[in-house]
Amino acid sequence: MDSTALLAVLPALRRHARALVGDPMAADDLVQDTLERAWRHAHRWDAERGLRPWLLTIMHHVRIDQWRRQGLDLVNLDEADAALPVMRATQTDGLEMAALEAALQQVPEPQRAVMLLVAIEGCSYAEVAEMLGVPTGTVMSRLARGRDRLRQLLAEQATPSRLRLMK
Repeated sequence: MDSTALLAVLPALRRHARALVGDPMAADDLVQDTLERAWRHAHRWDAERGLRPWLLTIMHHVRIDQWRRQGLDLVNLDEADAALPVMRATQTDGLEMAALEAALQQVPEPQRAVMLLVAIEGCSYAEVAEMLGVPTGTVMSRLARGRDRLRQLLAEQATPSRLRLMK
């Protein structure tokens, strides 16, 4: 494993972890735990598969381990609502971005993880399925349910641009 390649992937790992868990400190811990596990299991890395998918897969498994340590029911995580992060912005764009991030944090984490991997990381359904260890149909289902939930949450919010239209 090349340290230069690892450093190049680090921003994507941090971005994914931050969007996944919402809390910057918890995201940094998730990235650190991911990198520690990757270093311990570096002999398993397949250069043909690519470093980013391998590390995102490890991150997924680390996150599952965190859920188990917290005693969360993995079967019902698709239905669970995530905690709403507290954010404050000073400009309309910032407020709308905060509203989007808050709504995204309310999407159940398994659905949010799929949405982030597809929309932000640009992974294919097959890549996401392999990373998460689920069938492609499950990826597609989680993505559709996640998008529907996000649309619903955003429609319920009174964003600053909607408030201007209502005056």
